[in-house]
Amino acid sequence: MTLEVLPEPEGCFVTTSLGVRFHYHDLGRTPPDAGADAAVFLHGGGPGCSAWTDFGQVSRLFAADRRCLLVDLLQYGRTDKVTVQGPMWDFHSRHYLALLDSLGLDGVDLVCNSWGGSAALAFAAAYPERTHRLVITGSMPVFYGPLAPLPDRGARGRNARDDYYGGDGPSREKMRQLIARLEWFDEAAIPEATVTTRYEQSLDPEERAVNDEPARRGEWQDLTDRLGSIEAPTLFCWGMHDAFLTPDYPLMLASRLPRGQLYVMDRASHHLQEERPEEYHRMVSAFLDLPEPCR
Repeated sequence: MTLEVLPEPEGCFVTTSLGVRFHYHDLGRTPPDAGADAAVFLHGGGPGCSAWTDFGQVSRLFAADRRCLLVDLLQYGRTDKVTVQGPMWDFHSRHYLALLDSLGLDGVDLVCNSWGGSAALAFAAAYPERTHRLVITGSMPVFYGPLAPLPDRGARGRNARDDYYGGDGPSREKMRQLIARLEWFDEAAIPEATVTTRYEQSLDPEERAVNDEPARRGEWQDLTDRLGSIEAPTLFCWGMHDAFLTPDYPLMLASRLPRGQLYVMDRASHHLQEERPEEYHRMVSAFLDLPEPCR
C-alpha cells in the first residue's frame, strides 16, 4: 500500500570543494550518534525525478531509526546542472565524494534507484573505505558486451525521455503515461501528487537544457570490470515486473560482486520504494542493520 504523499519540506544546500552546489534533505537522527549509520539516498534519472519524488515518502519510515540524506543528483532537482565531463560514473563518483567530505561523513550506506544506483556502484568501487552497504534497484551499470541487456531494453529509458520532451513537449498526461508504462506496476495506485510534482520539475529550464544536449551527460561508461572490486555488501532489490530489466539481470550483477545478493518483489516494477514502501523499508532496513562482515 502506498503512503500518503507529503509536501516536500525545506531542504538544505552545500557547496563542495569542487564548486558544485548540492541540494538535499537531512532527516531522522542527527549527529553525533548517527554518523556510522547515515544512509544516503540517490534517486533515478527519469524526467522530473528528484530525491524527494523518489524517496520522500518512504524516508519517513527509515528516518525513525537512522539519519537519512536525500540527495538531488547532478543535473536533477535543485542541484547544479553541471556538464558531466569524461566517463560519466567516474565524474559522478568524484562529486559525491566531495559531497560526503563537505558533510563530514566518513562512510555511509547508499540506497539507490536506477540512475543513482549506477553512480553508487562506481563510487563503491573507487572509494571502498567510504561505502558501508549498498542497496540497488533498477540500475543498469552494464550495457556493453555479452552481459548487456537486450538493445530494446537498454535504450528504453533514453527513448522514453526523448518521447516525453519531444513532439508537443511535456504535459501532465504524458508524465502519467510514462510513470504507468515504465515505473509502476499498478497504474491506479500512482498518486496524483507524484504526477504533478514530477511534471512541474520536468519543466525546469536548466533540466530541459541538459536533455536537449545529450553530450552534457558525459561519456557512457560500462562498469563490468568494476563489479568484482566492490567490497561492500550489496543488495539488489528488484521488481518482478521491472519494465527495463528482468530479474535475471540483477542476478547476473549480484553473482559478480563478492558480497552480492538479490531480492525480487512481486507486483512491483521499477520504483519499489514508492510502489511498496512498507515492504521495501522492512527488507532494506533488515539488510542495513546486519552486522558488518569481516573484510
